[in-house]
Amino acid sequence: MSTGPQEFRDDFGAGEICRFEWGDPSGQPILLLHATGFHARCWDQVVAHLPQDRRIVAVDLPGHGRSYKPDSLSDWVAVSDSIASLVDGLDLRSAIGVGHSMGGFCLVQLAAKMPDRFVRLVLVDPVLMPPEMYHAPRIWPYDDPSEHPVARRRDRFASSEEMAAHFKDRSPYNLWQPAVLEDYCRHGLLPAEDGDGYKLACPPRLEASMYMGSSGNNPYDAVAKIETLVTVLRAPQKPRGERMDFTNSPTWPKLADAFVHGRDVYLSQFTHFMPMEDPERIAMLIMED
Repeated sequence: MSTGPQEFRDDFGAGEICRFEWGDPSGQPILLLHATGFHARCWDQVVAHLPQDRRIVAVDLPGHGRSYKPDSLSDWVAVSDSIASLVDGLDLRSAIGVGHSMGGFCLVQLAAKMPDRFVRLVLVDPVLMPPEMYHAPRIWPYDDPSEHPVARRRDRFASSEEMAAHFKDRSPYNLWQPAVLEDYCRHGLLPAEDGDGYKLACPPRLEASMYMGSSGNNPYDAVAKIETLVTVLRAPQKPRGERMDFTNSPTWPKLADAFVHGRDVYLSQFTHFMPMEDPERIAMLIMED
């Protein structure tokens, strides 16, 4: 089992980025990038099943956790560039890159720009949609992130325990292992500026701006440049209804074929939140050659 991580905060150019590290600082790096609206410590239960002779680095993406908060997150490439500066600043080499959801998009950008830094990528149900989605009219019918439904989510709680009780019976959180939900709530809150309880570390308006940028950031030029081995872990897709269903896979079913060396792993038993549902299984898949 893993011991608690060390926390670091560094400014590599765009703003202060928070990261957490476990394991051997001289070991092979494993870089973990989380999904929209989450944070680095959502990986804790996966990390507990990873080999501790590696240097395990989990990052709070800009706008999330304890990292700097830009005005908008709609430019996914800019978010990726800030993590590229971190990879360069830490001089990570021969790394295994792991990205969940939007973190998978970021990882593709990194690997395309920094091909000498990664030996293998694991994309965990990444937001890399069918190519035609990036040429279609915008997905979201809103002009401002504050109009997006996500921007109206509850963002203030008296404690992490209250937050966990609020979410535990709701989808998708009711599918998660309880320890993951505890990690999400414990590390996903920051003290409110007015001193009244705690607020979400990823402000809902920023989270909404990231969703609104999803179809405006075409990843396929970057995909074509990647020659390292890429494993795509993919959850089932269901017909899209009128309501947002975050359990549904956003991943193009033929994505693995778009990489020079891609491998598709279809996991029918999971949803988009597979690292939260079975951290041990995802850790095992991360370490598979």
